[in-house]
Amino acid sequence: MSTRKNRQWILNSRPSGMVSPAQFEQRVVDVPPLEPGQVLAQTLYLSFDPTQRAWMAMETYMPIVELGEPMRAGGIAQIIESRHAKFKAGDIVNTLCNWQEYVVFEPDNPGLVPATKLPAHLDPALMLALSLTGLTAYFGLLDIGRPRVGDTVLVSGAAGATGSIVGQIAKIRGCRVIGIAGGAEKCAWLTDKGGFDAAIDYKLDDIGARLTVLCPRGVDVYFDNVGGPITDEVLLHIALNARVVLCGAISQYNTEPQDLYGLKNYLSLIINRGTAQGFIILDYLDRAVEALLCLNKWVEDGRIIQEIDVQEGFDNIPATLTRIFTGDNLGKQLLKLGDPPLPLNSSAVEKFAFSLMSRYVAWRKG
Repeated sequence: MSTRKNRQWILNSRPSGMVSPAQFEQRVVDVPPLEPGQVLAQTLYLSFDPTQRAWMAMETYMPIVELGEPMRAGGIAQIIESRHAKFKAGDIVNTLCNWQEYVVFEPDNPGLVPATKLPAHLDPALMLALSLTGLTAYFGLLDIGRPRVGDTVLVSGAAGATGSIVGQIAKIRGCRVIGIAGGAEKCAWLTDKGGFDAAIDYKLDDIGARLTVLCPRGVDVYFDNVGGPITDEVLLHIALNARVVLCGAISQYNTEPQDLYGLKNYLSLIINRGTAQGFIILDYLDRAVEALLCLNKWVEDGRIIQEIDVQEGFDNIPATLTRIFTGDNLGKQLLKLGDPPLPLNSSAVEKFAFSLMSRYVAWRKG
């Protein structure tokens, strides 16, 4: 029996400034034989997220990616061989696939992120798009932002994977929603498809002047994905008892430490009795099913539109990462490596149970 070959993209240098495809190189390794308790899966889709830039350069809530190792990335894969009783060939899983064609993992020793089996009847690209970014939007807004009916919710990076879902959940909760994005196309998507009440183009508009007009009573919830000068300006427009959800700072990820932007208007939080809280989605994984059931039902009902930007091909992996920093993507950035090689494990009972649970959770949260 011939040994499977596994193509990988490994990290070969630390980024300085903007991340570049030159920081990665291809290699081919043998797929090792499975040990008892292990599972072999073939990668179908890879997820691309701003936090990957941080993983390349420093210790964060996850260890730094070591030089010479495959670049870390979440993904969707299909199990093609298993020596674990609860995971079978044909199962679809969401796990850390990394930048490679095959991944071996041990469900009983999950490491950084446990593998999760997904219902086979669901679109794997949609499930990947809704996984970490959907969970981030869901828990960040509902648990930390705590929006109330009639609140004004402002979202930066609003046309991105997380921001676009945040705004739509806020609309479901009866809020007035304004998004900040870059470029006419993205701003048009927010109001025409995403259901946002208004959009601010940070590339053209005077953000402060627009906020004065659009938020005369201030911003009740600010969901921040970008940091930097935009966040500094927003702080001057927060309402009394505002909640600032610190999700990300993509404007600063490619900036050297000595050049990072320092906030100047943080005293506004004191004056307005506001709160600013950061969070890491890994802290909410024990409640992931709750969120995915609810999000899936909202998608089925047309209350959430998930924009997905899908690139294709193993050779395009490094260039796809740069798209989220240059602003070339709209919505969630994915890359497709292939279709499932085996028949899917699915049943009518599973499909019915998932649908029933989705309806119940969405009813409770809607």
